[in-house]
Amino acid sequence: MSRRRALSHEFVEYIPEVPAGGIIYVSIQFSTALHRCCCGCGVEVATPISPADWQLTFDGESVSLYPSIGNWSLACKSHYWIRRNQVIWARRWSAKEIEEGRTQDRLATEEYFAEAGDRAARVPVTLALVPKASLWLRLRRLWS
Repeated sequence: MSRRRALSHEFVEYIPEVPAGGIIYVSIQFSTALHRCCCGCGVEVATPISPADWQLTFDGESVSLYPSIGNWSLACKSHYWIRRNQVIWARRWSAKEIEEGRTQDRLATEEYFAEAGDRAARVPVTLALVPKASLWLRLRRLWS
């Protein structure tokens, strides 16, 4: 099979057990997008959607993923972008570039979670001070 130049998209709750080629499946509930590798090898490529992983954009007609898809663990080592359902092929990376990219990804993920922990620690204490419901309301809830 030859390289794909475009994908269609489907928003699904669950990714199909046997995903079709040429479709990027997006599960908002599970914050995941999945497609078969665009080089034609057919391997499933999962991209977790989160601030620390990939960002998905839906413009009402098409989807885009950021950053690029680098299938460094696959035999094909394919590298491409998905922009507005179009597959934009990137050059093949060297082993050194792949290792440097993985290191940058790991550091960015660690930084994101460190900052997320700092944000959680700065949540105002007043949020925890929710007034208790009246005795009457608590009794009503107990019997309902």
